[in-house]
Amino acid sequence: MIEEVGALLRAVAADVVLPLFGHLGRDDVSEKAPGELVTVADRRAELILAGELLKLLPGSVVVGEEGVAAEPALLDHLHGTTPVWLVDPIDGTANYAAGREPFAVMVALLEAGVIRASWILDPISDRLLTAEAGRGTYLDGVAVRPAVDQPATALRGAVMTRFLPPAWRASVEAGAHRLGTVLPGQHCAGREYADIVTGVQQFALFWRTLPWDHAPGVMLLREAGGVARRLDGTPYDPADDRFGLLVAADERIWQTVRETLVPVV
Repeated sequence: MIEEVGALLRAVAADVVLPLFGHLGRDDVSEKAPGELVTVADRRAELILAGELLKLLPGSVVVGEEGVAAEPALLDHLHGTTPVWLVDPIDGTANYAAGREPFAVMVALLEAGVIRASWILDPISDRLLTAEAGRGTYLDGVAVRPAVDQPATALRGAVMTRFLPPAWRASVEAGAHRLGTVLPGQHCAGREYADIVTGVQQFALFWRTLPWDHAPGVMLLREAGGVARRLDGTPYDPADDRFGLLVAADERIWQTVRETLVPVV
């Protein structure tokens, strides 16, 4: 199934996502909520992905970003036992709508609430990251693991500050100088996870944790030896709708970043 879903993501990227990139008209972009953009490409891509994923696994359900925007009750499936496909047709829609990178196509498969497999495709580079429970993380078929040997002063990571509460923002600003490089984020969770898995950076701190934004990347990171936890130390769960998530290349880095950037919780 890893190969079949990967091929599906690439087909949707080639047929829908890339042809419209940089060619969206004014009527092709709208707000589904204040400040939350959606494009015709998001909707078309999710429709195709949903139809084909249901064929691959009969009896499953699809919980997609755009589907939930129209029918929030779809999220209830995350608490059930039916296999669930989490779909983010275009992660980084604001980037995509503006004609810039990065953006990604992402899918995760859950069984009884547990992430079993995930896929993140970078349509521009055609790089595909995949992971399956107990089998490691792969970039275009080659096993990858994150870089973990940097001291605190050489760590590189991102903090998504847009939605952070004032106390958190102040804590990040006060502690950032104790780490190597703290960036504001790329407006694409899929790229943040990909960069940790491939060693470009070592951590990322998120406030919003919508399941389609994080389940695919968390699976990739865990299978590569990384850590994804809430700030109270509990493991990431796609059905948990609390705010705040810190992900890192390994346990030592997770603890270091938490102690340096996160206010006492």
